[in-house]
Amino acid sequence: MRTRNSAVAGVLALPLALTACSAFGVGDDDAEGATTLTFQSLAFQDTTIEATEAIVAAWNEANPDTQVELVQGSWDNVHDQLVTQFQGGTAPDVIHDESADIMGFANQGYLADLSPYLSDDVKGAVSDDIWKSVTAPDGAVVAAPTLLQSYVVFVNTDAFADAGVAIPAGETLAWDDFQALAAQLTTAETYGVGWGMQQPTAAVMNLALGFDGTFFSGTGDDVAIEVGANELAVPERLHAMAYEDRSLDPVSLTQSGSDVLPGFFDGKYAMYVAGNYVAQQITESAPEGFEWAVLPPLAGTAGAVQAANPQTMSVAAESEHVEAAAAFVDFFMRPEHQAALAQGDWLIPSSTEARALVAENTAGEHGWEAILASGDGLTAAPFQAAVDYPQWKDQYATPALQQYLADEITVDELRQRLTDGWNELG
Repeated sequence: MRTRNSAVAGVLALPLALTACSAFGVGDDDAEGATTLTFQSLAFQDTTIEATEAIVAAWNEANPDTQVELVQGSWDNVHDQLVTQFQGGTAPDVIHDESADIMGFANQGYLADLSPYLSDDVKGAVSDDIWKSVTAPDGAVVAAPTLLQSYVVFVNTDAFADAGVAIPAGETLAWDDFQALAAQLTTAETYGVGWGMQQPTAAVMNLALGFDGTFFSGTGDDVAIEVGANELAVPERLHAMAYEDRSLDPVSLTQSGSDVLPGFFDGKYAMYVAGNYVAQQITESAPEGFEWAVLPPLAGTAGAVQAANPQTMSVAAESEHVEAAAAFVDFFMRPEHQAALAQGDWLIPSSTEARALVAENTAGEHGWEAILASGDGLTAAPFQAAVDYPQWKDQYATPALQQYLADEITVDELRQRLTDGWNELG
């Protein structure tokens, strides 16, 4: 099983000597006149951390007068940390986050408009739909979109072979066919699917687009919610699989994706649904001889559509060196850098050129063809323009979905809680 690829290895061959940094703050000039920028990175897998370090080292070697200090952040608390940093005037110059989290900060004036600084090559390599996910209502481009996640179906190929079930091919996999597969692969000892939905909101919001489930309309502070049949299609299907045909392990719905992964390795689940980045964990952790593949993208009534919620690179508006920080972001967005980062994390580059590099370097092996294909249906989602979305997700949507998927409330109660929660924030 491949654990390192040529593109990552090529970038990682760069020198990795970085300056340590123990404190945050906007960029400053040292005693010798060099500009120092802080870059708060959320990379957490070893391969991606190394690729990020290599990109920073390459920049520092080429730009002795503008040095970047790399600071490690965490996806677990990035929102709260940024709130504290912005309010205290200690935000890093370059900020790693995701599009669904940054619009509130943008509307408060904390993020610089990058549109005057990004090169035409960077702008042209990313689709308009993805740029929309990082564009504020006033037209300001508040981030550069880097890597994209999609939800994919991993399969234990031996489980399919033992059941005499053919692995689906084609451009997409209809939800109806996915549910039928799950039932067909369920036995007295095993479930057709394990799906870690301990934090269910992101998956539901992303996959709802495949059924034209938008949840929100409007932008900024003027956003209304509507929770109808399209918005509830995904949780209702999961609920039916868990409690009606019992092809989906209901216990897995209360667990994290990493908690469910050992059951996939042990043959408890023939299929396992997770973000495509989990492929890196599979390559590193799967037992010897474990064979797996990735199915075509899940398609609802509106097709194989998911939200383009890219990881982002922003610049703090309070930075004393906005132009220099934006130049580093532009450098970070180069196709060879995005390809190395994507392959290290098994994510989809926003850049079409980087995506082509990943396809060439991986030759589609170990599910890369299906993972990259899932990127074709990624589009900007209404929830990304909703300023209060992060608060609604944490306070209302996540607990309500958790209770519904645990069979503790009805679908009507779920609808009411999602709707009332949003309206209370308004």
